Amino acid sequence: MSDWRQRAHGPFQTEKHPARGTRGMVVTNHPLASAAGAEMLAAGGNAVDAAIASLFALSVVEPMMVGILGGGFAHLRLPDGTHTVLEGQGRCPIATGPDTFTPDPNGAPGTLDAVGRRNSLGRTAVATPGNLMAWCALLQRHGRLALADVVEPAIRHASRGFAATPYLADCVADCAADLALDPEISKVFMPGGRPLTAGTRVVNAAYADTLRQVVREGPAALYSGSLGATLAQDMANHGAYLSREDLTRYRIHDMDVVRSQYRGFEIVGPPPPCSGPLHIGQMLNILEGFDLRSLGFGSADSVHLLAEVLKIAFADRAAATADPDFVPVPIDRLLSGDYAAQRRGELDMHRARGWTSGVLPAEGAHTTHLTVADRDGFIVSATQTINSLFGARYMVPGTGMIPNNYLYVFDPHAGRANSLAPGKRVTSSMAPIIVLQNGRPRFALGLPGGLRIFPSAMQAVINLIDHGMSLQEAVEAPRVWTQGFALELEPGIDAAVSQTLSERGHDTVRVPNVAGGMCAIRFDDDGSMEGAACWRADGTPIGVGGGAARPGVRFLPEARRP
Repeated sequence: MSDWRQRAHGPFQTEKHPARGTRGMVVTNHPLASAAGAEMLAAGGNAVDAAIASLFALSVVEPMMVGILGGGFAHLRLPDGTHTVLEGQGRCPIATGPDTFTPDPNGAPGTLDAVGRRNSLGRTAVATPGNLMAWCALLQRHGRLALADVVEPAIRHASRGFAATPYLADCVADCAADLALDPEISKVFMPGGRPLTAGTRVVNAAYADTLRQVVREGPAALYSGSLGATLAQDMANHGAYLSREDLTRYRIHDMDVVRSQYRGFEIVGPPPPCSGPLHIGQMLNILEGFDLRSLGFGSADSVHLLAEVLKIAFADRAAATADPDFVPVPIDRLLSGDYAAQRRGELDMHRARGWTSGVLPAEGAHTTHLTVADRDGFIVSATQTINSLFGARYMVPGTGMIPNNYLYVFDPHAGRANSLAPGKRVTSSMAPIIVLQNGRPRFALGLPGGLRIFPSAMQAVINLIDHGMSLQEAVEAPRVWTQGFALELEPGIDAAVSQTLSERGHDTVRVPNVAGGMCAIRFDDDGSMEGAACWRADGTPIGVGGGAARPGVRFLPEARRP
């Protein structure tokens, strides 16, 4: 048994059970989406077919998190060991700029609120979407099945309906005041003017028709066709920024990965403007100088260290991490051993401190995740979003589509690394990572949760490598989070630990959960896979095993009786 499997953590009970498979594994944050992916594997498709089918299905059954008018990153490992990232992030419309929004002087610390919520609610908050183009491109390049095949489960659930989960019902209730402002979205999620309840049949026939149009026309339906014309006209009717030109000019990008090392493992993920893997690597570089296993999972010392490195990473992220087409991001500096040693030497194990960035600034959430793998070596770790719950919280009339509110991710102040600029890509905290050992995949994971994504992914890596947790334990283990203000602690963190952290100067606060449902796969040496999803969402792993009949098998008729 190798070192990383040795257990070094306190006891806690997991709520869900993992799944195992030999032919493939699909882990998403809704059982119907996982089933859609597994259906593709059973039909002879590969992990890419399964991932795209799951994403389209999620846009129906997890509509508060993802949609074709969103954006994201798909991290793909090919059977030959090549890693690539397909970026389909949202972009600032041409008509926006650093002074488009007025910062809200009464906004909470660490938020990017603008006066009148114009960057977070309604049509003025919408960035140019990339999801539909990226999903179709990934399928065309690497899938085996037709677009009609992979979209069919989503059309089925949109037209026939599906039963709302308690999680979806809670999300609707949380956003009810905003959803009530738009008659289109209210019609689907607030029947009779009240938030739907768990078990309610949710039907979105208009979206089923939109998906049928996508099957007929491909992504051109949105980026150069009538669907895009409808979206752009609706924007113009309401004085918003997204235009037909934004759609026709949109392009997806292939990106190289960022790689970092930790205790003999390699962590691989998307580069900026995806900030997650970069800052995971930065934090792990600092933490590698500490014996986290001896400190123990959930101890005051280990949580203190996590909090301090999180504050360091967020200070650097705010100063220097943005779209590299607009801002030079100091990747080499952030991942250097010298920089890690410098920051490590500034840590005080007995006292919380405030942190400023150690790199120079340049001049001038609510999401979903899936992890899918097949026996041929394809692995897809993809994080996709419309940003906030239900995105901009309205539907494009007659289409069933829920737009993103990605402009809320940009800094409404001018002159900062992440200020708005025409065509600028959204800086994301996504972390669709694949962890290698001796060049072979060992884990693949990711999760939703806005600014809490990459800190949570980093904690899962530590849980697996330092604390020797099982995959199920690693995704469900209690999490912590801070970006320099309150230190959020999930209920599983001991009260005595919370008290000690307060005495060290941390402003601790109890929260029901940090970030969302993690979806993870572990790869074993015998070629089998284990999938796990956590209690923070409706996550469901489905493994595909079995296989075709043995060659030569025949169904022979019964022998005749004399």
